[in-house]
Amino acid sequence: MNENADFANYVKQAAQLLDLPIAPEYLPGVVDNLTKMAAIAALVTEFNLPQEIEAAPIFEP
Repeated sequence: MNENADFANYVKQAAQLLDLPIAPEYLPGVVDNLTKMAAIAALVTEFNLPQEIEAAPIFEP
């Protein structure tokens, strides 16, 4: 995860672009959740897979 990411600025700009009003009292919670999601996503994206791994043609849970 990028430790220098400015999630507060990102949330404000994205909300403005999407015309999505976020009440000021909810902004810290939105930023906190985005920060947590980025940390979780980093665990997935930073996991190295061997080259010989092939994607399953059909997903069956």
